[in-house]
Amino acid sequence: MATSFDYWNDCVDVQDLEAMWQEPEVSTEWLDAGETKGNKVHLSRDPDGEPYLTQTEMKAVADIIVRRHFDSQIQPDMICAVAELASDRQPLSTRWYDKKTKETALGIMQILPKTAEWLVRDLGYQAYEVEGNPDILYRPFVSVYFGAAYIKWLSNFEEEDRSEEFVVRAYNGGTKKATHKSTLQYWKQYLSVKESLPSRSSKHIGKGATVLYGSANSATSKVVVGLRFVDEGPSVNNAHSSTAQAAPATQNTNAPSSEKTGVDYIYWDSKASPEEMQEMWSRSEVAKEWTKSGEKRGKVRFSHDKDMKPYLSRVELKFLKILSLPKFPFFVNLSPAQYFCLVFFFLDTYFLHSQSFVLLLRWELGHRAYRLDFAGDLTKPFVSMYFGAAYLAWLSEYEGRERTPQFVVPAYLSGPKNVNHQETGPLWLKFEQALSNYEDMKRDPGNCTIL
Repeated sequence: MATSFDYWNDCVDVQDLEAMWQEPEVSTEWLDAGETKGNKVHLSRDPDGEPYLTQTEMKAVADIIVRRHFDSQIQPDMICAVAELASDRQPLSTRWYDKKTKETALGIMQILPKTAEWLVRDLGYQAYEVEGNPDILYRPFVSVYFGAAYIKWLSNFEEEDRSEEFVVRAYNGGTKKATHKSTLQYWKQYLSVKESLPSRSSKHIGKGATVLYGSANSATSKVVVGLRFVDEGPSVNNAHSSTAQAAPATQNTNAPSSEKTGVDYIYWDSKASPEEMQEMWSRSEVAKEWTKSGEKRGKVRFSHDKDMKPYLSRVELKFLKILSLPKFPFFVNLSPAQYFCLVFFFLDTYFLHSQSFVLLLRWELGHRAYRLDFAGDLTKPFVSMYFGAAYLAWLSEYEGRERTPQFVVPAYLSGPKNVNHQETGPLWLKFEQALSNYEDMKRDPGNCTIL
């Protein structure tokens, strides 16, 4: 494939680039990433060097195309969800091959050149000329235009109003398989992806927060998540640690925390599903600890350390591990003790480079117990542990080879391509020291921090 894009300027017209700059969320994202109007705008790149659109950019392209050409008759989120599954938002994607026509689908929306030519010739979608120029389908605006046109045609297939499920499944497998079991899983994946798409009002999670799916040069940015052990004494605002007394009345969960304690509490209930909370409450040790400190169902605070950072008590951590065990993809090279120690003690150095890596874990490797929408989702205890464990499992067989703990541990901490036994040796020693602390967790009622 000769086509190559380094910049947005390589794959959009001048007026399209200007339209992108006029989208407030896009201009904010680009300016924050160091892009400047009037100069070339870098495309984001995944760890393999492939260009991709951030979710902000993808939403903007879909919005613009729908406004321009479809009189707002198509849901942009539908386009975005299809693009997510079809190509991971990679404009140069060539994932699907049609054995009958011997054609390869191209671009973000994975459109066959013959399909695009048919849309131009028979249905009058003539904004772009495709015949004799199939590479034009690699361009984001062009691909989304023809993808949206095909979606609109499917929505009224055989002059009958069709459901969203019919359209999505037909987009994946053709109209004859829109109700066939072979496209059912795709529909379920689509619903999950669509539900996880960020709203325009939630691109940033608080001051200084990072959106998981990147900035315009997010291939170089790290999304850090925190699960780390600290050997500190009882915390200042410990709501329910096993080492602390019951919470004083001024820390009652029914009182506005900022007014009476000076602490903006983070609640378990905002970081776990109702089912996970029910599982935690069903454990007598957890329920005893929470009840003793005045916690109530629906509003359970995290404890806070002396720096006002929320953390997990050892009782919480113990049962988080127990309840998470069925979801973990265990592997043979690390013992359970080593495994959990690495997740617990060093997850603050674990990062995801891009949406492509997330989809690698979720869709291609089958780790789908949780969606991962923003960096903030990795501060959820069950989610954070799950993806940390999935990453460990991936590293244990990195590049098809069975890896030893001496490789996996430094790779987890510094990246698999940066493992050097001389340079990363101290990381292994640090891990062994942490492992001894982890073994002590079975006896010592200290604390483990999170978030």
